[in-house]
Amino acid sequence: MAQTLVVIGHGMVGHRLLEALAERDALADPARPGGGGWRVTVLAEEERPAYDRVHLSAAFTGSSDEDLCLVRDGFLERHGIDLRLGDPAELIDPAARTVTSRSGAVLRYDALVLATGSYPFVPPIEGADASGCFTYRTLDDVEALTAYARRARSGVVVGGGLLGLEAAGALRTLGLTTHVVESAPRLMPLQVDDGGAAALRATIESMGVAVHTGVGAAGVGTDGDGRATLLRLTSGEEISADVVVFSAGVRPRDGLARACGLAVGDRGGVAVDAHCRTSDPYVYAVGECAQSADGKVYGLVAPGYQMAETVAEALAGAGGLTFTGADTSTKLKLLGADVASFGDPFAPEGRDGALSVVFSDAREGVYKKLLLGPDGALLGGILVGDAQAYGSLKPHAGRLLPGPAEAFVLPSTGGADLPGADALPDDAVVCSCHNVTKGRVRDAVAAQALTDIGGVKKCTKAGTGCGGCLGTLQAVLDAELSARGVEKPRGLCEHFALTRAEIYETVRTEGVRSFGELLEAHGTGGEGCAVCKPVVANVLGTLAPDLGIGHILTGGQAALQDSNDLYLANLQKDGTYSVVPRVAGGEITAEQVIALGEAARDHGLYTKITGAQRIGLFGVRREQLPDIWRRLGAAGFESGQAYGKSLRAVKSCVGARFCRFGQGDSIRLAIDLELRYRGLRTPHKFKGGVSGCLRECAEARGKDIGVIATAHGWNLYVGGNGGATPRHADLLASDLTTGELLSLVDRFLMYYVRTGERLERTAAWIERLGGAGAGLDHLRAVLIEDSLGICAELEAQMERHVAAYEDEWRAVLEDPAALERFGTADFGAAARGDGLEPGRGRAARLADGSEAAVFKDRAGRVYAVGNRDPFSGADVIADGIMGSRDGVPVVASPMHKQVFDLRTGSCLDDPEVSLPVVPLGR
Repeated sequence: MAQTLVVIGHGMVGHRLLEALAERDALADPARPGGGGWRVTVLAEEERPAYDRVHLSAAFTGSSDEDLCLVRDGFLERHGIDLRLGDPAELIDPAARTVTSRSGAVLRYDALVLATGSYPFVPPIEGADASGCFTYRTLDDVEALTAYARRARSGVVVGGGLLGLEAAGALRTLGLTTHVVESAPRLMPLQVDDGGAAALRATIESMGVAVHTGVGAAGVGTDGDGRATLLRLTSGEEISADVVVFSAGVRPRDGLARACGLAVGDRGGVAVDAHCRTSDPYVYAVGECAQSADGKVYGLVAPGYQMAETVAEALAGAGGLTFTGADTSTKLKLLGADVASFGDPFAPEGRDGALSVVFSDAREGVYKKLLLGPDGALLGGILVGDAQAYGSLKPHAGRLLPGPAEAFVLPSTGGADLPGADALPDDAVVCSCHNVTKGRVRDAVAAQALTDIGGVKKCTKAGTGCGGCLGTLQAVLDAELSARGVEKPRGLCEHFALTRAEIYETVRTEGVRSFGELLEAHGTGGEGCAVCKPVVANVLGTLAPDLGIGHILTGGQAALQDSNDLYLANLQKDGTYSVVPRVAGGEITAEQVIALGEAARDHGLYTKITGAQRIGLFGVRREQLPDIWRRLGAAGFESGQAYGKSLRAVKSCVGARFCRFGQGDSIRLAIDLELRYRGLRTPHKFKGGVSGCLRECAEARGKDIGVIATAHGWNLYVGGNGGATPRHADLLASDLTTGELLSLVDRFLMYYVRTGERLERTAAWIERLGGAGAGLDHLRAVLIEDSLGICAELEAQMERHVAAYEDEWRAVLEDPAALERFGTADFGAAARGDGLEPGRGRAARLADGSEAAVFKDRAGRVYAVGNRDPFSGADVIADGIMGSRDGVPVVASPMHKQVFDLRTGSCLDDPEVSLPVVPLGR
């Protein structure tokens, strides 16, 4: 017989408990009333089902309730779960084993789970309840704050921790002058030390947010109508503020437990044992309302999920899992700054022999600290401004690093990958989101004969959460395949046994003009995929002047493009796009600045000055793109190709034109370089920089192409980059004239285009050519000494590219067929295949207001699925690349490339996730 489970609370952890029970087949089947399992009733305080509070700030940039909702379509009905929204529990009677809800319903239970979460702490100061004072915890808070902020100019956040800085970002998004007040001496005192906080503060203040540390809130001043006008600080200072957001920590919601006599901790939280069981054996508690067996209350979602798994295991009858504490490592982006901490990074220098290795770059806002024990074991670390090494470092906490600590914090000079994941023991956790160990990944690779990351995701769920562990997973997979003597497939994918360089050479020498032609002559069958199609599109784009095939969206080329190249804009996490026009060399007129501002104002867009000396417009809907391009084009702008595997920008200092130290006109050269190489499709993006003297203000040696002026001409550096493995560029040639410089850069780029592999930056390419020394010697031999006899050919090919250049935005605006893609199709017509391009999807509006993604393959078969990506909540599936996997028609989400079967809607990377199939006759 089924037993009754009552869950109080339907937040992220409460819902994860329901999913964990379903995964263990522990829920009663509503189709078999007499069967076993748990029959579940959930009492929820909010009027909404569980949603993603971790990404609550996305609601300020347009994400809807549906986007953030965690409940998959049909999940509750399929498992017979009775979710009662807006009807919270008000009384627990442990003796009778009943719960009474606000509506007066009395529910008997065989087991009860408290998942009531926490509430925001509001300091007991004068005026804290005034109009204009808010907390930041729920979607209701977001809606109220957004509405009020429309008539506000300035705001202050009380609290400089994780949620406080997120709230500050929200106020900036709403257009308010923003302040942050933190009573501790530094920001994020629980996650970073003084050095990390200083780097974080500098980054945040550079964005116009005023930071006040070491002071607290003393009171809220109001006007005659009781509306907030200022915040008084304990220092006596007053901050003008129409809005005050309290984000000074949270407290466990344990009131129900206290009232019914359950044991609670001295500082709050329902006391639980290692199985998350309270002092009453029939009652459990999970998440932020619980004080775990180690005496702590955890305010992060990952420990809450582990507690939910523990309770699900107990209710399913196994009881093998325990929860006695959690890893509180954190990696996130706050106000544009990467911040990560792991292990115990706060031990004082010298205590018990602890030593720290620190790298700090105040110019870039980068701070990295690793704390090592006396035996060299990694105790913990802090990363601010550049957290790319987090995935390699975190699994080694408590263990010896597989290489010198300096390799993980210093900018790389050799372009080599970080050491790490392949040296981990099997019990090391490589995916924190789903608690997957290296051993589990290795076992799955062996048992299922896996050879790619997609298979690892499907079998273990590793990498399907935040995605921060993908580099670590790839290293584990590569090491396991090598140890088993399995040769890693050298081709691009299942459709081509050729590498990217071989595909380029094939297209160039055979004059191949389309993907279909290449697939038929050199492919292994199928429809292509999200790997090979963009590569072939990139190659065709580079060789277009020689092949005579025109614009990258002409004809069948459009079906090959990833969403960024399809819409000539960068896809953002909420399904909107960013528009970044070219500002060659950073030079811009006042009229152009005004035009950008007016476009942003009229379309309600967020604006940001990028690291490449350009201005980005964010939050653009797909259908708005052409109109914005027209307006910017009228002001003299063109596409900045910020979306493509191409030149992003050439950064410059003011050089000899203004600087008293300048030895060369860096502005003019930067503009010349950018206009010469704009639009060139390459294996990966590339960037340039020109400094007017050796003081290097343009940071040219951090670019793929770096130029520095000398007293005798220009020095050319190549192969630099930032990102996961920062690398200084190497000197290729010295004291060049401008003409010599351009010729050498022409050769360098075209040789890179010919021989580079898919998504291979110039730094890794040079390393593959033979390392920093041998690789550079090879380049000098080929590009300067002309050892292969191809220099004239490379230069001529670049000249053809320069002559054939056209602005991609303007080309689309002049092409009615290309413009048609930016709208929404009629579903009836699309379901018949009318207006669909083979291999390309279209979004179509359904009668209920939702959208379908409709696709047509090369044989004319039409498929329709829901357009909403279940992982991000954005309506983007129609923008994904259609192809095949093992003969099955699929589409890859443009967000994170999860692949879905177009016949059934099921996700081939995560079988628990699916898209709804839309009947074509609907």
